[in-house]
Amino acid sequence: SNRNGHFHHNDFIGKAYGCKIRSKDNEGLGFLYLLRPTPELWARSLPHRTQIVHELDASMITHYLEISPNMTVCESGTGSGAMSHVILRSIAPKGKLHTYEFNKMRVGKARKEFEGHGLGHLVQVHHRDVCGKKNLLAAKNGANSEEGKVQSAEDDALTDSTTTDVNNNDIDEDEEVDDGNGGFLLGQAAAHAIFLDLPEPWLAVPHAAYTIKPNGRICSYSPCMEQTQKTVAALKQNGFHSLRTVEARLKEYYVDEYEMEAPPSDLQEIPTEEAFSLEKERQVGGTQKTKESSEDKPVDDIKVSGKKRSNDSAKGPSRKILCARPFAHMRGHTAFLTFATAGNKLRPDPNASLT
Repeated sequence: SNRNGHFHHNDFIGKAYGCKIRSKDNEGLGFLYLLRPTPELWARSLPHRTQIVHELDASMITHYLEISPNMTVCESGTGSGAMSHVILRSIAPKGKLHTYEFNKMRVGKARKEFEGHGLGHLVQVHHRDVCGKKNLLAAKNGANSEEGKVQSAEDDALTDSTTTDVNNNDIDEDEEVDDGNGGFLLGQAAAHAIFLDLPEPWLAVPHAAYTIKPNGRICSYSPCMEQTQKTVAALKQNGFHSLRTVEARLKEYYVDEYEMEAPPSDLQEIPTEEAFSLEKERQVGGTQKTKESSEDKPVDDIKVSGKKRSNDSAKGPSRKILCARPFAHMRGHTAFLTFATAGNKLRPDPNASLT
C-alpha cells in the first residue's frame, strides 16, 4: 500500500516491465508502473547500514574510473552495497568485483543481498581492513609498549561490539580471516580500477598502488577537505599522476507548458527624437513660447510618431509556451571525489616491510 492505493503482489507476477497496474481501491484511480530493477532504484529502497553513494556521484565515479565490461575492480568499503551494484552493472557479464568490509555483520548482509539479486558470480566480499590500521598502530607504538597494548585492546573491543548482534546464518564459516596487515590480497597489478570509500583512505593508497595495473584509475570518496588533502599527498608519494578533485551538485529544473498572454499589439508610443528637437528649437528661438506654456504643456500634446500613446492597449491572444524553472532547493554537499591515474612503474608490496 502507498498513497496511490492498495496493490497486490500477485497482480505483478507475469506482467511485463512498463505495465501500468491499477489500485484495488478508489475505483482503480490510483496506479503504478512496473520498472526493471536498477542500481538507482535499489539505492532508494535498500536497508541503510551506512551512508550510501548517491546516483549523481556514482555516475561520475563510474565514468572517470573508465569502468567497462569484464574488468577487475576493487572497492573498499562495501557499506550498504549501493555503489557495489553500480559497479557490477558496468563490469558484467564476465568482470569481477572484489569488495572489502571490516565489519563482519555488514559482510554477511552484503553476501546475502548479492546472492539474492543473482550477482554472486560477479562479486567476492572480503572481510578485511585494507588499511591495516591494527598492524600500523602496533608498529608505531611498539609491540611491547603499554600504549600499544591499550590500543590493541580497544581495537579488539570494537571488533567484538560490531559482531555481537550478527546472525549466524549471515557468516560464512570458511571466510578468510583478517590478519591485520591490510592490502587487497590479489597480488601485484591485478585490478583495473580501485574505489576507496574509507575514513582514512590515505592509509590504503600504498596497498592500492601495489594492486592496481599500470595506467589504472583510482577514486577516493571523502566528505571532508582535510581527508582529501591527505589522500592527494599519499597519491603523489605512491606514483599516481593526473590528480583531479571534483564536487558534484545536482540542480534540477521543472519543465512544463504554461499558458501566457501574448505581448500587446498596440504598444504605448513615446515622442520621437525629432519631435523633441523641434520643440527645443522653438524654445530657444522664443517663437510662440512663454515660460508658462513651456512648463504647463503636457507631453502628450507634443508630436509623436504615429498615434498618441494609449493606456488601453489591445491584448493579444494567449498561447501555451514551454518554460523551465529551477527547483527552489538543491541537494547539499555529499563528498569530494579525487581521481588519479597509476604510473607505469610497478610499486612494491607495503606488507613486505612489516615482515
